[in-house]
Amino acid sequence: MALLKISEPGGKATQPAHHLAVGIDLGTTNSLVAASCGGGVKPLPDAEGRYLLPSVVQYRENQPPLVGAQAKFNTATDPANTIVSVKRLLGKSLSELTALGHFLPYQFDANRDDSSPAIVTVAGIKDPVRVSADILAELARRAEHCLKGKLEGAVITVPAYFDDAQRQQTKDAAALAGLNVLRLLNEPTAAAVAYGLDSQDQGNIIVFDLGGGTFDVSLLSLQKGVFEVLATGGDTNLGGDDFDRLLADWIRSQANSGNELDAAATIRLLHLANDAKHRLSDAATIDLTYQQWSGEINNEQFAELCDDLIKKTINTCRRVLRDAAMTVADIDNIILVGGATRMPVIREAVTRFFEKQPLTELDPDKIVAIGAGIQADVLIGNKSAENFLLLDVNPLSLGIETMGELVEKIIPRNTTIPVAKAQEFTTFKDGQTIMSLHVVQGERELVKDCRSLARFELRGIPPMVAGAAKIRVRFQVDADGLLGVSAEELSTGKMAEIQVKPSYGLNADAIEQMLQSSQDHAHADMEARALKEAQLEATQLIDAMNSARKIDGELLTEAESERIMDAVSQLQNEIASGNSNQIHALTERLNRVSGDFAARRMDLHIGKALRGESIEAVEKSAD
Repeated sequence: MALLKISEPGGKATQPAHHLAVGIDLGTTNSLVAASCGGGVKPLPDAEGRYLLPSVVQYRENQPPLVGAQAKFNTATDPANTIVSVKRLLGKSLSELTALGHFLPYQFDANRDDSSPAIVTVAGIKDPVRVSADILAELARRAEHCLKGKLEGAVITVPAYFDDAQRQQTKDAAALAGLNVLRLLNEPTAAAVAYGLDSQDQGNIIVFDLGGGTFDVSLLSLQKGVFEVLATGGDTNLGGDDFDRLLADWIRSQANSGNELDAAATIRLLHLANDAKHRLSDAATIDLTYQQWSGEINNEQFAELCDDLIKKTINTCRRVLRDAAMTVADIDNIILVGGATRMPVIREAVTRFFEKQPLTELDPDKIVAIGAGIQADVLIGNKSAENFLLLDVNPLSLGIETMGELVEKIIPRNTTIPVAKAQEFTTFKDGQTIMSLHVVQGERELVKDCRSLARFELRGIPPMVAGAAKIRVRFQVDADGLLGVSAEELSTGKMAEIQVKPSYGLNADAIEQMLQSSQDHAHADMEARALKEAQLEATQLIDAMNSARKIDGELLTEAESERIMDAVSQLQNEIASGNSNQIHALTERLNRVSGDFAARRMDLHIGKALRGESIEAVEKSAD
């Protein structure tokens, strides 16, 4: 019930309290914080007027860590203790990071398991959650200094393609930093919020977000204040850093420098490449000097050098359009997000593919933080949510394993979140009292081709004949994209549940492979599923027939028994051979030859159940 505030007649009206909430763009290269102040949501500067906080943390012995510009300055002199691009480490195992082949000048703790990389520093062991927390804490201090008060909440942005582990570790980092997370918001969606509210745009919008270490493309529908994500795609291991590495390798090859570089020299070379990349955004040709070599590079050469990376971004755009059943002609606007979209080679590629110029009115470095700040203002209660509605989607299908190692998808990919969906299942064996549930993620039909998320058991199911129990499995994805799964036996209310927090996430190749392989193997997958389902149906019928013969075999004549056994034998042989059409045909044959036996069994057991009952009593119980 709503409460009315009553004031004394003639008393002064009190203004509702303004709650302090911020939007945080936790970026791979740079991070920002934005908040509502001075009539609108704006990025907040540090004491020196800088908005971008380099996402770099230097750990020092017996001193607090340095975060930001000073830490970035020290990367070349103290690479082992200065952590950069930590966002790329979130949700990944050490073996995954090693497989990516990225240069990592850190010493990792060999005593820790493979689930999460632990970096050895002079200040102790630091994992990616702790490093991210230090960046978030610095942003929180900046915000509290600017806003002159204690923060009550924050909306933190993440790449749309962050999986459960990466999202959960982001929330864990925020908790370590003392922040109350109002919501995790997908970065492309945050950009659409900022553009949509500022320009009142309508139509289908592509948000092309290429940051320092991650890449996202989202297709959103903006209509009458409703922001709906129709499809999303991306790569959590593609960003401006990769362009830097390619350019650094090219510079080194031009200088004929074949010697192994130590960590400090490698970082200096990457800084040179990064500076060159930025200068190419403002000039067609630039001069370069490295060691004893001097030369030049132009944007055409740079585009050729980075051709594979550029093609990756465009192929993702193509797939997102296909997922949404749209074409380039259906797109009304393109929003560029992330500092890496300043590169002319990227802007030209996007313009060519979509056949229109992208929007560039807002600073691509600041737009995500602004959108997060707008959402934070709504969620904390400072601004009415009536003006807009934000609908996100989950990027990959979620489901459970069923008999035959099949996947039953409960929440399909690109379903709007938050969402809760339930489906009923049953037991496979007579007297089954335990059901094992295996939660999986992916687009294929067989469990072996999908990613395992979690396993748990529902116990205490009353012993019944196979197929009689009713088990409701419920999947719930919250607004942050985190998954909870529960299973309930409906007759007793017995329940088991789990929050899915996998120890590490998918790498970019695995994500891409999940989507691509689902398309490449669609026909074969459906055939494999049809075969598995036919085999399961046949196996259940054979088990039921064997059980019936054991209990009521006296109802069979010798000839009937031989016909049934012959039909069972042929069906068993066909199950092993693997022809779904033949299995279906022989299953129908077994049903036909056992039809009279099934009818006699039914008459017998109904007769036993009704023995001694009056017609009146039967009619009354039926009513």
